[in-house]
Amino acid sequence: MAEKKQCAFRTSIGGQALIEGILMRGPEKQAVVVRNQEGELVEKVEELKLIKDKHPILGWPLIRGTVNFLSSMVNGVKALMYSADFYPDEEEAQPSKLELWLEQHLSSKKLESAVIGLAVVMGVGMSIFLFLVLPTFLTGGLLHFFPGFPLWGRNVIEGLLKIVIFLLYLFLCSRMKDIHRVFQYHGAEHKTIFCYEAGLPLTVENVRAQPRHHPRCGTSFLFVVIFVSILVSSVVFGIWPMTNVWLRTLVHLLLLPLVVGITYEFNRWVGRSDSALAHFLTAPGLWMQNFTTFEPDDGMIECAIRSLELVLPDEKGKDAW
Repeated sequence: MAEKKQCAFRTSIGGQALIEGILMRGPEKQAVVVRNQEGELVEKVEELKLIKDKHPILGWPLIRGTVNFLSSMVNGVKALMYSADFYPDEEEAQPSKLELWLEQHLSSKKLESAVIGLAVVMGVGMSIFLFLVLPTFLTGGLLHFFPGFPLWGRNVIEGLLKIVIFLLYLFLCSRMKDIHRVFQYHGAEHKTIFCYEAGLPLTVENVRAQPRHHPRCGTSFLFVVIFVSILVSSVVFGIWPMTNVWLRTLVHLLLLPLVVGITYEFNRWVGRSDSALAHFLTAPGLWMQNFTTFEPDDGMIECAIRSLELVLPDEKGKDAW
């Protein structure tokens, strides 16, 4: 289990590992730092424009969770595509007819937006299929041979399948060579955040000494989403019993924004709490980071340090959690 560190404060700054780089998001700016093929750090910094500033209702509790999740997905895909441009395929394939048509009929900006939108939809869709639709249909298929099986048992099997599929997905990803390097950058991001929260100078030596498991990680967030979905659906199906797999799938989809909203608020609470209960509840998510974070090399740590430095606010404490 990951060790716990007492920090001077907790920061709202968070990041995402990329292809040979890191995206770091602060209260005012977002920075992408990528190490190119020549070994140099390339920086890209953007001012943040939050949708809740235009539409305050989107910043309300339970609503802001889904909004922030989708925003993170979009920004993450953009940053991932940016980092991938530094490492093109050695053998460029001939563009397809669809690609040529898109290039002729759409401007580069519109084309980029279309690709990002498609990537986000596919990413969310794959997650929904793997961790929501697939367990529901597998359970329905299995229990087709046991018509008298109790409803509470169905909910338990469905929940266990969600967790097993999630663990298997993480394990298989961690065994891929290219993804392993991304997960090393993930570890560098966590270590750098811990070093900053501890009030230590941001040096390679200080960062390397920090733990790589962080309670406000996306891996932990996804696990809590799955766990909350199990609890919420168990309550709903306990009140309104359903065995039809299509209806159960539809209800799962309708409940998803609520599940994400509850998970977001839970993460905000555990992120600022030092209670024994918070430590207990975050332990499974921290353990799962053994699959998604690995020890980084010095170059990765340098990249993480620089990305964090670029988003630190001028006003001390403005990034407090």
